[in-house]
Formats: sequence, C-alpha cells, structure tokens
Amino acid sequence: MSTISIDGIDKIILRSLMKDARTPVLEISRNVGISGAAIHQRLRKLEKSGLISGSKFVINPKAMGYKTMAFVGVFLEKAKNNSDAVRQLKRIPEVLECHYTTGDWSILIKILCKDNEHLMSVLNKNIQGISGVSRTETFISLDQQIDRQIKI
Repeated sequence: MSTISIDGIDKIILRSLMKDARTPVLEISRNVGISGAAIHQRLRKLEKSGLISGSKFVINPKAMGYKTMAFVGVFLEKAKNNSDAVRQLKRIPEVLECHYTTGDWSILIKILCKDNEHLMSVLNKNIQGISGVSRTETFISLDQQIDRQIKI
C-alpha cells in the first residue's frame, strides 16, 4: 500500500469522524463549507484509497463484566508452529489481538477476561493447551492510560 496524500478538508472530515463516527455529513459540510455530496465523494475516495478501513461502535467491556486485560507473550517450540497456533488462538473469544513479534516471544496477544480466575482458566485450558506452545509469560494491565489513533 502506498502512502496517500490528503488535503486540509480531508483532515477536517477525518478528524470529525474519528471523534464521533456518527457525526452527520450535513454537520460536517456546514463546518467545512462544502456540500454534503462533496463530503460523500471525498469519503468514498478515502475509503477506496484504503485510508479508511471502516467504522464501528466501541463496546465498554467493563459494562459486560470484563475487567481484566492482559498481554501474553507466547513461546512456540518452533517458528513453523506459528500459523497453526494463530489459527487456534482465533478460536478463543477472549483473544482480542495477536502480533507476530521479534524478541523472546514468537507471538504477543492481548486478552480480555472477566477476572483473574477467568484469565487463569483461559491461560491454562485454552492458550497453554495449543499444540506447539511451550510456555507463556503474562502481564496484567492495571490501567490503560492512553487510547488513541494516529494523528491526522
């Protein structure tokens, strides 16, 4: 994917939608000073370019009882086990992210559980039971202090 060039109007549109994806196009068009149709055209162009990859509602996990966030470094017996391990990790609903990394671990995952007991169960029954996983190293997040997207 090549880098995309955006102008000042695109930046205003993107900033507005990054703040609240439900912002009406007509409100954005009034702030920018161009028609709603022009805003739609620019949004289609930005989506087609790959700069915008979608929009979504963000669920507050604590409201659903999920209070324990952890990062788990996964050690694999062999690097060739990676794709199979990832396939099995995808089946675990508590796994939110999975990264192939450099350093000591083969994989770094982010998991969300209801509490420490739930975390221990996911680690022992699901993650450490994956074929090719030799061991794990777990870090519990006490508080997420920064949550943002790239600056536009």
